[in-house]
Amino acid sequence: MAIYHLSMKPVQRAVGRSATAAAAYRAGDVVREEKTGLTFDYRRKSGVMYAEIVIPTARVRQDVQWAYDRDRLWNAAEAAERRRDAGVAREWEVALPVELSRRERLELTRGFAQEIADRYGCAVDLAIHEPGRRGDARNHHAHLLATTRTIEPGGLGRKTDIELGDTDRRKRGLGSGADELKEMRSRWATLTNVALAKSGHDARVDHRSLGEQGVQRSPQVHFGPAVVEMERRGIHTDVVTRVTEAVVEERKVLELHVRDLRAVRREIEVVESRLIDLTSTLAQAKAERQPIYDPDEVASQAMARWQALRAEAIAKERADPRPDPFQQWLAWRKETSDPTSTGGGVSFEEWQRREPSRRTDRGNGDSLQIEQTMAQEREERRRREIEKQSDYGNGFDIS
Repeated sequence: MAIYHLSMKPVQRAVGRSATAAAAYRAGDVVREEKTGLTFDYRRKSGVMYAEIVIPTARVRQDVQWAYDRDRLWNAAEAAERRRDAGVAREWEVALPVELSRRERLELTRGFAQEIADRYGCAVDLAIHEPGRRGDARNHHAHLLATTRTIEPGGLGRKTDIELGDTDRRKRGLGSGADELKEMRSRWATLTNVALAKSGHDARVDHRSLGEQGVQRSPQVHFGPAVVEMERRGIHTDVVTRVTEAVVEERKVLELHVRDLRAVRREIEVVESRLIDLTSTLAQAKAERQPIYDPDEVASQAMARWQALRAEAIAKERADPRPDPFQQWLAWRKETSDPTSTGGGVSFEEWQRREPSRRTDRGNGDSLQIEQTMAQEREERRRREIEKQSDYGNGFDIS
């Protein structure tokens, strides 16, 4: 699987490095440093598949043939700088897709080196390295060593734009150094993906961080050649131990997260299934109860029932216009009875016997009312009898 890697770093005297030594090592060549008289010979170095110097397209037709000589080019880079902490070169390191062939990797690297040379007006000494016999078979990569000054017919010129600080870059209308690096990283990703697509591969690379891509995982750790070589020799390093422990701990945390996510997913599935059943049941219940609890329908039925009962009552009144016999008896007694008479009261039954034409069959409600009235009459007659006897006793002369 294709991976993305691009790093940019300066070659500085302050840390004991030189452009001549860096160029000789990366190209697997021999370079003699004129200032110190040292010779850097790395012709026996393995893994160097190809090396070449690229100059700006605008300088090809000019007299700049001297820049194709590795000795002259990097000795000129060393001689152009006077400060002890000066940057004498700038290195771009890129990972090459394992999916590509040798020729395709060379074309990709050469194209990027040419863009750097044209963009900054510098010379670029490119070297393509293949994986070592005991290394990772996917570790195809390239080193692009660029001069910090422009290429001129008579030698090196001014500092390139990328070597300027942000203040000087703003004066020239340029963005910050961080923005410049971000743009170059994006450009390398584009060139790599174009090469992969042209070669018929589906693999793609992305220069953005995992967070910017929305990928929820930790970034991989790059140990570097020194640590890898020590581990290969059986020498355990603290770096590898710390990283291994961190990876194991992170894996445990991820497993816990995965287990929790699976449990939550199962709960969601159960809730969703219940919601579906509840929805169907609720819809069915609404369909069944809708005719019963329709307020308009209930009101309409109640009004129709009331109208029917009212019509029935009116019809009965019209069919039987006779007055109520019991009410007639009460009215008759009120007119004819003497409150002071003990025998003036006539019961409803006796009154009906005297006038059979007024007899009628009555319901339970009327009978109850008649019984209550008759009981009241009997109580009234008994009270009067007692009062009368009391009056007779008071009239006796017992002296």
